[in-house]
Amino acid sequence: MTTTIQDFPEVGEIVVATITRIMDQGAYVALDEYNNIQGFLHVSEIATGWIRNVEKFLKVGEKKVLLVKRVDPARSEIDLSLKQISTDQKKKKLLELKRREKENALIENLKSRSNLSKSELDKLESVLVEKFGSIYDAFSEVSAKGVSVLENLSVSPKALTVIEELSSKIQIPHVEIRGILELTCTKPNGIEIIKNALIEATTNKKVDISITYVGAPKYRITITAQNFKEAEKELKPLLLSIQDTIEKKGGTFKFTREESKKTREG
Repeated sequence: MTTTIQDFPEVGEIVVATITRIMDQGAYVALDEYNNIQGFLHVSEIATGWIRNVEKFLKVGEKKVLLVKRVDPARSEIDLSLKQISTDQKKKKLLELKRREKENALIENLKSRSNLSKSELDKLESVLVEKFGSIYDAFSEVSAKGVSVLENLSVSPKALTVIEELSSKIQIPHVEIRGILELTCTKPNGIEIIKNALIEATTNKKVDISITYVGAPKYRITITAQNFKEAEKELKPLLLSIQDTIEKKGGTFKFTREESKKTREG
């Protein structure tokens, strides 16, 4: 006799489910991440207010992000809620699902193209997860910083080549914070002083920094990083360095922020 242990979600967990059957009292769904086990979305948990027709809110085959309200493993009952899910929770869950799908595709490609045995692939996955937190994050780091981030991890040359090729196709999300520097220095070598101040402040930084000449006395500075926190961390000391150098030489300093930009993950 074989006993099958069915995994169940936890109360408070956010899940993705597919609508399978609609009734007046609500809808039955299949939980995508739990082997399509069945859950129930009561009409009172679909939306606020009175609902006359459930089919105006739900369609069979449609996927929804839901909150787990109650779980009874003994009776195989899972009660869910749609109305208690916020927009931010929905976006975060769908992004997580998208990343997981990409990660699975990366693993399959790595397996087929590197000719690693199952044990070798399992060992590689374990090493990458331990170092980077997840397979997707490992590939993202290679995409952003190069295959050198895998040094000292005992990854085979063949696997390294495949990882580098697959990583090159990942578009890393990034942000840009920009602003206009207005710099003046009336000394005979004022232009040289400004130039050296900009070079000194932007050398050996952890993020990508570009400064372009707009027209006297203005320069546009752009800092590109993977997130706003990282970009802002670099901006303040950079500006202080430029300001300190210019003002010590008798010049003037002014900085005006421009609108920041953010790219989507690809």
